[in-house]
Amino acid sequence: MSNPSPILRPAQAKYLESLRPLRDVLIAEMEKYAHENDIPIALPDLGRLLEALAASRPAGRCLEIGAAIGYGTLRLARGAREGQVVSIERDPARIAIARQYLETAGVLARVELLEGEALEVLRGVRGPFDLVYIDGDKRDYRRCLDLTLPLLTVGGYVVVDNLLWHGSIADPKLRAEDDLAAREIERFNPYFMIHPQLATVLLPLGDGVGLGVKKKPTIRELGGPF
Repeated sequence: MSNPSPILRPAQAKYLESLRPLRDVLIAEMEKYAHENDIPIALPDLGRLLEALAASRPAGRCLEIGAAIGYGTLRLARGAREGQVVSIERDPARIAIARQYLETAGVLARVELLEGEALEVLRGVRGPFDLVYIDGDKRDYRRCLDLTLPLLTVGGYVVVDNLLWHGSIADPKLRAEDDLAAREIERFNPYFMIHPQLATVLLPLGDGVGLGVKKKPTIRELGGPF
């Protein structure tokens, strides 16, 4: 199922769509369900990126913040085909739907779904992880990054979705005055791009994807503050 790109011109979006392999029946069903029920999930290209990154460490552990109906969860589990995915979601109804999809996909045994607010649940999560995917409440992005980086292995990936926020970060005229998510993303992006523990890039993929590689331990991991 095709979704209009929030940041690409129509001709570019159409061309890229023509290059994508057909999604399998389950992935297409999840995309259709999310569209019909107005549930935000990763756009198809980000789903492919998550699966590709997870596949680089097939026995690794992945942490996801914002499971929704399990679309990103499934992509991660398919990539890390011998590994484990820990996913946090605050909506119990969405967790129930995610569990059904993941069971159908045959990956539920390798997925741990944790219910609750991300900033609270993260305090009880134990690493290490090889990939962290952040796609929860945009107002919590910076704190989620701070809490998950110590759990990430050196050389591990951090992926953050929606960093161009439908084009409104670069063009504030596209956003509502009371869009608190946009304000927080606007603050988060420079923090992410110059973070001393990360080598980062902001990709014009989907709705804007931040990709970072952890290049050194955090002070907390080394026993700080010093």
